[in-house]
Amino acid sequence: MRQYDIERYLNVRNAGGADLGPDGRLSFLLDTTGTGQVWSVREPGSWPEQHTFFEESVSFVDSSPERSEAVFGMDEGGNERAQLYRLDYESGAITDLTAKPEAKHRWGGWDSTGDRFAFASNRRDEAVFDVYVQGRDETGDDADLVYEGDGWLSVAGWSPSDDRLIVHEAHSSFDHDVYTLDLSSGELTHHTPHEGDVRYAGPEWGPDGEGIYLVTDRDTDTLRLERLDLATGEFAVVADGGEWNVDGVAIDEDSRRIVYSRNVDGYTELTAGELVGPARIDEFPDPDLPRGVAGGVSFGPDGDRFAVTTTGSTHNANVYVVDATTGEAERWTRASTAGIPADTFVERELVHYPTFDVDERRSSASETSSRAVREIPAFFSVPETEPPESGYPVVVDIHGGPESQRRPSFASVTQYLLNNGYAVFEPNVRGSSGYGKAYSGLDDVENRMDSVKDIREGVGWLHDHPEVDPDRVVAMGGSYGGFMVLASLTEYPELWAAGVDIVGIANFVTFLENTGDWRRSLREAEYGSLEDDREFLQSVSPINNIERIEAPLFVLHGENDPRVPVGEAEQIVEEAREQGVPVRKLIFDDEGHGFAKLDNRIEAYREIVDFLAEYV
Repeated sequence: MRQYDIERYLNVRNAGGADLGPDGRLSFLLDTTGTGQVWSVREPGSWPEQHTFFEESVSFVDSSPERSEAVFGMDEGGNERAQLYRLDYESGAITDLTAKPEAKHRWGGWDSTGDRFAFASNRRDEAVFDVYVQGRDETGDDADLVYEGDGWLSVAGWSPSDDRLIVHEAHSSFDHDVYTLDLSSGELTHHTPHEGDVRYAGPEWGPDGEGIYLVTDRDTDTLRLERLDLATGEFAVVADGGEWNVDGVAIDEDSRRIVYSRNVDGYTELTAGELVGPARIDEFPDPDLPRGVAGGVSFGPDGDRFAVTTTGSTHNANVYVVDATTGEAERWTRASTAGIPADTFVERELVHYPTFDVDERRSSASETSSRAVREIPAFFSVPETEPPESGYPVVVDIHGGPESQRRPSFASVTQYLLNNGYAVFEPNVRGSSGYGKAYSGLDDVENRMDSVKDIREGVGWLHDHPEVDPDRVVAMGGSYGGFMVLASLTEYPELWAAGVDIVGIANFVTFLENTGDWRRSLREAEYGSLEDDREFLQSVSPINNIERIEAPLFVLHGENDPRVPVGEAEQIVEEAREQGVPVRKLIFDDEGHGFAKLDNRIEAYREIVDFLAEYV
């Protein structure tokens, strides 16, 4: 099989974030230039037109419901302080709408006429978000502060009559509240009072403005689609995902068309239909889309079709437009595979491996103790070439979050590793989302290191696999996954040939002290608080167990990282070197939490490839 270098794989393009405008224009983000920019097409497969030309990545695009224009978002150097801009498709003119570079801006959508838009921002106080409404031709301080918040607020859309906004508040990743804000009176109405942790996510206005559709686990372990009646406060179940999450919903108010998705062991299942009653859907044929992960539904102006981004292990992200009533789908974008034949891409295998403890829920329903062992879901991929006599080296690629999930979407680095003789193992250890709130909570605070034990058990599973070389196992991960790498190297040093830590946490105390003010309370809900759990946080911080590390380590970070400050990288490198560990360090001065620019990604992964070649 022909081999390609890492630069070629990193030039595989992705198209997504699609939006169908009022004139049928499909706008989307495409990274052909090295960063995601706004492009558009008028018909499937036609040559796309590029509309933005920045060195920074554009984060979203949302077309006006009436005019040939859109709003897009962009930060600077990965600092996550997104600003909002208006793009005129006809003239190409771009207007800076917010002009507050020190603040974050979270898009809340257009009103029905496209004359106004809403957003949340921490302009007034860095630690909290307020709600603003602004005219389309206004800028900067012209925005009207319509509600002063005291937490992590976002705006989820305008009511059909444009007199109210949905306001969503996140107390933690698994504890939310939903409100409506009356724009004439300024009154905020709380619709989801509850005790304990409950998610109320992805709220959407119903067609009549009398109800809100959202996904919630208020009475269940997994998320299901429910309708909240705003007058009575009562909930009605619209679609139950069973053991899997209903993880998103989109509604076209005029046509009453609806699309919702289920996350089935990482794979997306889309259902389209029509709301024929407040809590009743008449389903249409399933959309004919490639198997993998799909999301970001955007209805066309008549609700007769919708755009959706799809990706899978063997196909890079592209936008399809689906006929809502027939399910017939047509691919509208042609993101390049950089000249690499698509049939060389390797499909992931979904596996489940036993870990160290008992699954109490399965135990209660089991007649044999063997069925009660907890199983960890993972994706395992091996090269299509014959394994060497000693077996393949394997990269254990650990996702961040921790409330995230490794799903079967296209990954350039994974395909490079497979093409160059590495197996890849991607576990969804306890704490991952997608498997119910009980599973996601198994690593909270004092149970933090149980997730690291899941990694240990996964490596044990690999050791039993005849195609794997047990002496050449690498830990690699980013963000919280970077902490997992460092913790795995310090807790179980005998398992690893090398470690790659990308924007990872080395010390939970310094991380929480220095992360953005707007994030601290959310992160303390997951990891423990500085006030109550400082001693425990110190005990599980890899920096305080660095004397146990043995494997060579490569640490990469962005200077502008607002989530995990670059000091986390500096201190782990210094301490590891003092222990005599071979350490490489690479810091990018124009990146934040991850590497957005193509040149930087190429440099980073070339260095990683060289590091693995030397030590593995």
